[in-house]
Amino acid sequence: MSNEDKAADGQYTVSYRSMDAFVALCFMAVAAVVMWDSARVGAGWVSDGPQAGYFPFYIGLIMFISGAGVLVMALLTKKPNLTTFVEKGQLVSVLRVLIPTAIYVGVMPSIGLYVSSAVFIAVFMLWIGKYSLLWAIPVSLGVPLFLFVLFEIWFLIPLPKGPVEAALGF
Repeated sequence: MSNEDKAADGQYTVSYRSMDAFVALCFMAVAAVVMWDSARVGAGWVSDGPQAGYFPFYIGLIMFISGAGVLVMALLTKKPNLTTFVEKGQLVSVLRVLIPTAIYVGVMPSIGLYVSSAVFIAVFMLWIGKYSLLWAIPVSLGVPLFLFVLFEIWFLIPLPKGPVEAALGF
């Protein structure tokens, strides 16, 4: 099926050329943040050697130049790759994982790592894995509990906690 047929069927999502340009812009944005923050903390060379941001600044500069090169190639090439990067069904599968993961990361600071992990594991086991509650509940409670014992008690490494852990005295 050609790209024109896919576009007519509503299956066309994005081309390789568009994704190359998008990823290059994202890479350049991250590089710009690295360079800005490195300059903020000092990216020069002083009498006793490099400042804290010296090496990160130049790594960011290399990243930015690399991203700019990919962007120029994606936009100015004589034979762009206009084939479909991802089809609609594939994109839906990726979003089924990406959206809950983004929510998980977003709520973690407010409800803590352990509670958000328990909910995250349960949702994935029930929704995507199609496991029964008999499997989902023990695993979704057991994994965060094991991680709590491992990091908080054995290794004494504090991880983000929320109101549940505070109510239990941790």
